[in-house]
Amino acid sequence: MQKGDLLYEGKAKRVYLTDDPTLYIVEYKDTATAFDGLKKEELTNKGVLNNSIAALFFLMLQGAGVPTHFIKKLNEREMLVKALQIIPMEVIVRNIAAGSLSKRLGLAEGAPLACTVLEFNLKNDELHDPMLNHYHIQALGLATPQEVARMEELALRINDLLRPFLEKRDIILVDFKLEFGRSQGEIFLGDEISPDTCRFWDAGSGEKLDKDRFRRDLGGVTDAYAEVLRRLQEVK
Repeated sequence: MQKGDLLYEGKAKRVYLTDDPTLYIVEYKDTATAFDGLKKEELTNKGVLNNSIAALFFLMLQGAGVPTHFIKKLNEREMLVKALQIIPMEVIVRNIAAGSLSKRLGLAEGAPLACTVLEFNLKNDELHDPMLNHYHIQALGLATPQEVARMEELALRINDLLRPFLEKRDIILVDFKLEFGRSQGEIFLGDEISPDTCRFWDAGSGEKLDKDRFRRDLGGVTDAYAEVLRRLQEVK
């Protein structure tokens, strides 16, 4: 497998072409960003940790029948993935009130939600990732109603798999962001699942084990990520 030209560089990852047009290489960077990139810092080995964490989550989900873009981990910073046509919107899955949901609805952070909440956001930093409803998605031509239904089905299935998996490791899954893409007419989970894209709280202390440590200047960001990886690697 030959690594080719840089296809895309985002805030946390680089995507490279390969000599197989159906496969890409994703490289995880050490860059931490928040607030649409206004806050930025290099954190040693953050990319290494996220690559390993995401690989473990993808393997677990694939084992349960969830279609993902993950093929294999190549080295400490890179993974081989299926080439997808990414749908330019985020699916947010919320189990507990936190972050923007708390602010928008006046809910206390940490308040359990009566049901899992799904939200859609347009991927656009300049517009600050505005929320979308089904009518917006259709009007913008982002996805068909059938694709939206499939993404919702997969998002809820992923949540149902991740919550007990993490609970066994004393981690509460507060909320998380998913991205999906198309390949040969099918929808696949893409991007990553990591402390960059999820809110993880320690089940005992409530300590934050995710990017909120960076957003809120709590310190110990990579230590928290390393703790998540350690718990994921535990056999339970």
